[in-house]
Amino acid sequence: MENIKTLTKAELEVMQLLWELEKGFVKDLIAKMPSPKPSYTTVSTIVRILEKKGFVGHKSYGNTHEYHPLISKETYSEFAVKEVATKFFDGSLKSLVSFFVKKEEIDVKDLDEILKQLNQNDDDPTS
Repeated sequence: MENIKTLTKAELEVMQLLWELEKGFVKDLIAKMPSPKPSYTTVSTIVRILEKKGFVGHKSYGNTHEYHPLISKETYSEFAVKEVATKFFDGSLKSLVSFFVKKEEIDVKDLDEILKQLNQNDDDPTS
């Protein structure tokens, strides 16, 4: 996970679409984007940057490329959360969760569900 790089807002938007579609051509990505839609060239450039960063691969059909994610949404989500925890909470996931509880972004019911999941993971010897 140490080779993963932070995505820009535009790169993340394209990756979200690729994760949803699982594979697609640039025109497929543009079709899923809200209006005003970016130009074909803009989206194509972003996809090529994602490819250079190791997030996206492609299959060629002549001059056309069908793109697919090389990094799962779950893997990137884990990286992003750890990055936020490191940058803003001294690497403490406890402090991160406490922040959201204090800001009332997580209610008691949600926190209870999180604790149940953590306890299930502790009971599972394969995790």
